[in-house]
Amino acid sequence: MAVAEKQPDALKEALSKFTPYQAEPGEEYMNDKQLQHFRGILLEWKSDLMQEVDRTVRHLQEEANNFADPSDRATQEEGFSLELRTRDRERKLLKKINETMERIDEDDYGFCEACGVEIGIRRLEARPTATLCVDCKTLAELKEKQLGN
Repeated sequence: MAVAEKQPDALKEALSKFTPYQAEPGEEYMNDKQLQHFRGILLEWKSDLMQEVDRTVRHLQEEANNFADPSDRATQEEGFSLELRTRDRERKLLKKINETMERIDEDDYGFCEACGVEIGIRRLEARPTATLCVDCKTLAELKEKQLGN
C-alpha cells in the first residue's frame, strides 16, 4: 500500500486525538495553559510528519525495482516523484512548525504579525502556524490575487 493511501487513516487518528481548548470565562489570552495546548498540537504534528518521512524512506527502499518495461518504470518513478514532492512540502511545514515553537518560547505566539490583534484560539487550532489574523490574511490574499503572484 502506498504512503499516500495511508494518509486518510492518519488524519482520522489525528482528529480522534484532538481535543478543542475550552477557555475559562475571563481567562487571559495566550496564558501558559493555552500555550501548552498549542505546543502539544505542534509537537504531535511534528511527530506525525517525521513518521511519514520514515515511512517514505522505507517505502522507497523496499519498492525500488528495476522494471524492464519502460511504462512500469515510468509509473514507479512518477509515484516516487509525487511522494518526494509531498515530503518536500512537509519539510517546509516542519520549518514553519519549528519557527512557531520559537514564537511560543518567546511569548510572541497568537498575535497577528501585521496588526497585532489576537489571532484567536479556533483559528490557531485550525492552522497552528498562522501568523496573521483572518482579516489581514484575507487582505493579503486579495492583494496577491490582484498582483497575480
